[in-house]
Amino acid sequence: MRELSGAHLANLHTFLVAARHLSFARAADELCLTASAVSHRIARLEAELALKLFQRLPRQVLLTEDGERIYRSMQQAMDTLSEALQARSDEQVAGQLTFHVRPSVAQCWLVPKLADFSARYPDIQLDVRVGNERIDYRTRQVDLLLCYSDGDHPGLVSTRLMAERIAPVCSAHYARQQGLSNRPDALRGSTLLHDVAAWDNAAFDAEWQLWRRATGWPEVQAARFLTFDRSDLCSLAAVHHAGIAMGREQLVREQLADGQLVLPFGDFLTVGKHGYYLVHPAHAPMPRRLQVLIEWLLGMAAR
Repeated sequence: MRELSGAHLANLHTFLVAARHLSFARAADELCLTASAVSHRIARLEAELALKLFQRLPRQVLLTEDGERIYRSMQQAMDTLSEALQARSDEQVAGQLTFHVRPSVAQCWLVPKLADFSARYPDIQLDVRVGNERIDYRTRQVDLLLCYSDGDHPGLVSTRLMAERIAPVCSAHYARQQGLSNRPDALRGSTLLHDVAAWDNAAFDAEWQLWRRATGWPEVQAARFLTFDRSDLCSLAAVHHAGIAMGREQLVREQLADGQLVLPFGDFLTVGKHGYYLVHPAHAPMPRRLQVLIEWLLGMAAR
């Protein structure tokens, strides 16, 4: 078997970083090299392997079929090494995890529970990032995503964390003012509150359309609407009489329990497969620290 020299390892590491970014320039920034040095290292590796790893285009680079195959193999090897370095007992699991969470579920469900995770796994450094942007796992160092969706995430592992049901919610004052009780036609004179970032590529009124199809009620063109990029902001605006929002049961149950919100058209409905999903790339094997985070989240959701 051919022994790998330091130069070979440096070239392989350079390839791994360049393949993750799909950019020699960004790889150069990470490695503290020039883009030209990265390009030369990749060229030497291609010559050593007698394989073309990248397609060089005018403004970007793309992996060839061989490049993609080698990149996946190297990622799998890194996962295996990471797993081998991890202790097996939960008390000794350590390391950093980047956990990207959609804002509303972070605010209303996750953050109040994090003290329990820190107490159980004090040596895991959890870096929680919040946002609505689409995650590119190749270029973003994200270990796990928690999002609201239908669970369809091609090329990724998707595990359902919690089911979700939806229904219109508003303040009792707003319901009386607009005469909304069991009268969907009264929506014509109301202000609808929309989460325009309910899931990736969602229409601005996507949740309202789901609910209308589930109830069989005809579409009503409301007089006005306000848009937000967070479901919890929609429900907060509804609490303060700004209009009527499409409420998610997991996120508004406390506001319903204390009377800040009411259900003018009846109880929550399940709509298709929509719920909260844990999404991540496939690992073989899965790093232990990621495994315990997923198991903890599933345990919290089952309570």
